[in-house]
Amino acid sequence: MGREGGYVVPADPQAGQGGLKKKGAASRSWILMDCTGEETPLDVDKYEIMHRVQIHARDLRIIDPLLSYPSTILGREKAIVLNLEHIKAIITAEEVLLRDPLDDNVAPVVEELRRRLPPINPNREAQGDGKELGTQHDVDTGEEDESPFEFRALEVALEAICSFLSARTTELETAAYPALDALTSKVHSYI
Repeated sequence: MGREGGYVVPADPQAGQGGLKKKGAASRSWILMDCTGEETPLDVDKYEIMHRVQIHARDLRIIDPLLSYPSTILGREKAIVLNLEHIKAIITAEEVLLRDPLDDNVAPVVEELRRRLPPINPNREAQGDGKELGTQHDVDTGEEDESPFEFRALEVALEAICSFLSARTTELETAAYPALDALTSKVHSYI
């Protein structure tokens, strides 16, 4: 076992998602996606998350899967805290921290974030007719979303939860309509 900056590096490769575990603290699996497109798996405790994104423990409690909180979107001075069913995230102006990225319901959100929050391509300015990012050409062709990073990340999360809830509604309707039809066939009118 080796030591790296206050972390214990486990000798067992299956010991942790990111390979690092904080000594003596409960940790959780996160993925950090920054505005440059870099992804970093994190296995950190709540105190490190609170320090990193500058939120209070009461705000972090909202996304704790062990506690039962309704779906919530909290706007804080430097972060947006999301608890939307299975999507539990913290969004800042520079990064998204998404909890349990390997969960079957969360993996599509990670993929969509990868797709919609692409890294800035410095070669793009040199291509074509020399136009820079964010010019009218980009707006006309729909190539570049001019929204701030945190709004684009929030949009991905909201679209993902809406799609999830729509699919669950369709499943319920598929099961409920035949049952309702069966009930109406047994109703008799006595006049």
